[in-house]
Amino acid sequence: MKRSAVLACLTLTVVACAGQTPAAQPDRTGLEPAQATPSAPVSPSPSPSPTRTGPPEFTAKVTKIARDRLPYSWRPGCPVGYQDLRLVTMTYWGFDNRAHTGELVVRDTVADDITTAFKKLYDMRFPIKQMRLVDVYKGDDFDSIEADNTSAFNCRPATGSSSWSKHAYGQAVDINPRENPYVTAGGGTAHQNAKQFTKRPMKGKGVINPGDKVVRAFSSVGWEWGGYWSGTKDYQHFSKGGG
Repeated sequence: MKRSAVLACLTLTVVACAGQTPAAQPDRTGLEPAQATPSAPVSPSPSPSPTRTGPPEFTAKVTKIARDRLPYSWRPGCPVGYQDLRLVTMTYWGFDNRAHTGELVVRDTVADDITTAFKKLYDMRFPIKQMRLVDVYKGDDFDSIEADNTSAFNCRPATGSSSWSKHAYGQAVDINPRENPYVTAGGGTAHQNAKQFTKRPMKGKGVINPGDKVVRAFSSVGWEWGGYWSGTKDYQHFSKGGG
């Protein structure tokens, strides 16, 4: 080979010298393109659990009641023994448009009636001011009414009578007594805060009217409404068997 050809060969970096093909450069990955490791499949994210909206479902629990829960409303000589009474703890719809939990005491034989009727009231969103045992007011019916308290059992005589009230048997309930007062034949009521509610029919939150859904709810379980009495009207009052 001539000297000029040798110099030319030394200066070449890519072109083959003297008919030789340059060596192939190795793949830096060490793998042919077709051999590249595929990406791992991505699992789809689980769908979020639906969030519950709206008020809770109606619930009711019927249990026996201890004597010490009835320090004022029950005493020896009452027409029903406290062992035959039941505490009903249940949901009610409040005047604040929210669900609350209240308590009523009734006779064991009518506990199912009460839960059935009050479930209907809750489902129709009929508002109740509050629902506490009358013992919170030391068994004083007047004070319970003044507080607009919905209550049931109370061992006392009927208003204006020496005979036992249906409340004394645990077979009566008074609902929103301010909005649904006891009204004499002359149109009066003993509670000043209830005077604006003595007429029927009338509109108002928590008001019970003749033939309305509340009356029908109790009628469906065989309970009568005091608003249908002749002369005196007891718009708050529902009882099993009347009276």
